[in-house]
Amino acid sequence: MYLAEFLTIAIAHLVAVASPGPDFAIVMRHSIRHGRRGGVWTSSGIALGILLHCGYCVLGVGVLLSTTPVLFNTVKVVAAIYLVLLGYRAIQASRRSAVHLAEPVQPDSESPWKWLVTGFLTNGLNPKATLFFLALFTVIIDIQTPVAVQALYGIYLSLATFAWFALLSVVLGIAGIRSSLLRAGAWFERLMGLVLIGLGVQLVVSLPPVSG
Repeated sequence: MYLAEFLTIAIAHLVAVASPGPDFAIVMRHSIRHGRRGGVWTSSGIALGILLHCGYCVLGVGVLLSTTPVLFNTVKVVAAIYLVLLGYRAIQASRRSAVHLAEPVQPDSESPWKWLVTGFLTNGLNPKATLFFLALFTVIIDIQTPVAVQALYGIYLSLATFAWFALLSVVLGIAGIRSSLLRAGAWFERLMGLVLIGLGVQLVVSLPPVSG
């Protein structure tokens, strides 16, 4: 009964999740710096962020967020600051030598929970993700669709997101690929930092002008 609706959601999500953005950038950075483990934990955090978006859309909070400009713009500003901070930290890390960056990362060098929280905040604070899931739950998903079915959609979207980014983490964690990127050392960190800062600046630029 809901097969056509589900397939529409799945295709729309596939296109969205495969598009480069903050999630892609942070998974790529953690996978290269910390290996497959760092990327998978970050992917888990992003998947939890998807559950957050789906949760408030099912509850109707997403409509309130999108129809309250001040609240939505506040989320944009917080997200922009967070992305710029991540980018700044990446650029700071680029000051280390390429040799140091290429050294094997010890398993306990950073807490996995830190990677998970970073993934969660990167996705959870992304206003573009808010708009995407709001569109799914208000335009594509019929209002008559039971809440239980909508919840199952949300679980699928979270698991599919995790699978995509976990696969990316595995690929980037392959010794040859990771070693090649690590040899770029400081330049890779600077590039990731600039990408994250650029995404943050883009959010600020997208803010509507203040009416006088």
